[in-house]
Amino acid sequence: MNLWNEFWNPVRVFLGLGALPETLTFVQISIRGVIVFIFTLIMVRMSARRSLARRTVFDSIFLVILASVLARAINGSSDLLPTIGGGFVMVAFHRLLALTAFYSHGFGNLIKGTAEPLIDEGELVHRQLRNTHITTHDLEEDLRLSLHAQDLTRIRSARLERSGGISFIEKNL
Repeated sequence: MNLWNEFWNPVRVFLGLGALPETLTFVQISIRGVIVFIFTLIMVRMSARRSLARRTVFDSIFLVILASVLARAINGSSDLLPTIGGGFVMVAFHRLLALTAFYSHGFGNLIKGTAEPLIDEGELVHRQLRNTHITTHDLEEDLRLSLHAQDLTRIRSARLERSGGISFIEKNL
């Protein structure tokens, strides 16, 4: 017991565990930041790499909340170790939802959204453009960026994907 206290007390002081946020030193906040960075990197590596790369609203919300929670561990407004543990729980919950979406298309559409047609058989789908707040200028910009083309009449279909990107299929000429 005494040996444990001899080890743990300097660690508590070094990390500012149990200290009030306003009493944390630059060094303590910096070390907490490094620790949170390392654990966040582990958490992100544990999460589904493909889902985070796609950046659906589902993934973006998860990342914002995770960052907010873990920032509290750095600035001392929450205890360091329980907050990191809570981050791991959030990653596990995100993976559970993503796994459920993998097996249930309907659930996937619910939490990740659906692709919306913007051009169908060469015709603009004005209702969807209006609903998604995408102008023809936006479509032309994405067309230039993705296909290096300028003419929307070359496009058979375009969809606003769940990730927020626009995909184009050219007409067969």
